[in-house]
Amino acid sequence: MDDLRNIVDFVNGLTVAGISSSFILILIKITGISILTEFAVSVCNDMGESAIANKVDLGGKLIIVSLSIPIITSVLNGLLGLLE
Repeated sequence: MDDLRNIVDFVNGLTVAGISSSFILILIKITGISILTEFAVSVCNDMGESAIANKVDLGGKLIIVSLSIPIITSVLNGLLGLLE
């Protein structure tokens, strides 16, 4: 329970530091998707289904990229603002 509390405190510290809570939520989702995808790929490989494992891996990566678009857009807008 203490480890979970440390994680929650760390996430709360990020919101206090000025990072948008929506970005933190996206990062938590991305972390969860990557863990679940890795687990599913391992299960598929253990069953000898490497072709399915490759498709699951690709699907997980595509979901992560699609979820990260708002963060990428925000970073690029910040860089463009610095260049102007």
